[in-house]
Amino acid sequence: MTATKEVNILLVEDDELDVDAATRAFKKAKIANPIITAEDGKVALDYLRGENGRQRIARPYIVLLDLNMPRMTGLEFLEEVRNDPILTDSIVFVLTTSDADRDRWTAYEKHVAGYILKSNVGEGFIQLISLLDNYWKIVELPTEQGK
Repeated sequence: MTATKEVNILLVEDDELDVDAATRAFKKAKIANPIITAEDGKVALDYLRGENGRQRIARPYIVLLDLNMPRMTGLEFLEEVRNDPILTDSIVFVLTTSDADRDRWTAYEKHVAGYILKSNVGEGFIQLISLLDNYWKIVELPTEQGK
C-alpha cells in the first residue's frame, strides 16, 4: 500500500467571491491541501509549466476550472492542456455557471473528470469539497509523467 501523497489544488477562477467561497469550504471541511489560484487560463498554464516567474505546481494536482474567464477561457485552457504532451494527463474538474450543452459536450470531449454547475453546488459546496477529498484519497493520481 502506497502512502497518500498531498494533492495540490489549482483553482482557476476570476471571481474573487467564488475563490473565497472555495477556500472557506476547504477550511470548513478541514482539508489543508495547498490551493493555488489563477485568475485565468494563461496564469494557470504558467503555474502548470513553471513559466513567467511562477513556481511549477508539483504533482499530483487537481485543477478546478471555471469556463468564463478573461484572456483565456476555460475551454481554451483545456485545449492547450490536452495538446501539451506533459500536461495532457492533468485531472480537471469544471466548476462553472455555464449550463450550455455545447460547453458541457466540449469539456467532456476534452476529457474532464467532471462538469459541476456552481448553481447546483450552492450551499452544498462543502459536499463538493468532501467529494473531491474522497476522490484524491481513493483514485491513484499520476505523480510523474509515465512515458
